[in-house]
Amino acid sequence: MIKLGVAGAIGKMGRRIIELAQQDKDFEVTFALERRGIPEIGKEIGKLKISSNPDGMFLIDVFVDFTTPEASDGHLDYVARYKKGLVLGTTGLSEAQIKKVEEVSKVVPVVFTPNMSIGVNTLFNVLPEIAKKLGPDYSIEIVEAHHKFKKDAPSGTAKKMAEVITGVTGKTIPTHSVRLGDIFGDHTVIFCGNSERIEIKHQAHTRDLFVVGALKAAKWIANKPAGLYTMQDVLYSSKA
Repeated sequence: MIKLGVAGAIGKMGRRIIELAQQDKDFEVTFALERRGIPEIGKEIGKLKISSNPDGMFLIDVFVDFTTPEASDGHLDYVARYKKGLVLGTTGLSEAQIKKVEEVSKVVPVVFTPNMSIGVNTLFNVLPEIAKKLGPDYSIEIVEAHHKFKKDAPSGTAKKMAEVITGVTGKTIPTHSVRLGDIFGDHTVIFCGNSERIEIKHQAHTRDLFVVGALKAAKWIANKPAGLYTMQDVLYSSKA
């Protein structure tokens, strides 16, 4: 059984990760971290006490982090100190913070990806092939939409989509961001020729698809050697 720790325990993602992990026989949730100074600190989720002290990481095998760049920066220090696996889904990290992720992955196994969705990671594989087959006569742009509270724009997913397409076309891919209401996450890639248009769209209906992916990553990374992994490794590779 994998002993799991979850960051941002009272946030929407953190709480849902805990709930689904507690329903999975492969996990024992042994640590719930919430570092914001709010009244719920010290209370419980079910029988799991919420802690504001990251030193509780000694209780776990894998730590799952979907918080903020500032919080994740500190969590990287702790997983390195306690030699714990990390599933990192935080977006909006600076170049310096991404470099820190790379450094920490030399000490512990890290799954770091802009999107844990199985469908989106399939698109990361498919989009370059579509772009390559359509050729240079097709213009390509990306439109992404998220809830009004999402701080980073464009989304990490849109950046990754643009990156994989640029890798085969050499073109810079324009990306447009929308922040409205409670949209979980929509990404549309538009391929436009002179007389036709192809749109590839992914819509997230619930946060659970990200949670399911994160838990799949946590199972995969348990007992893996130190290294920097992606969801492509989790889903499609036998990389060890």
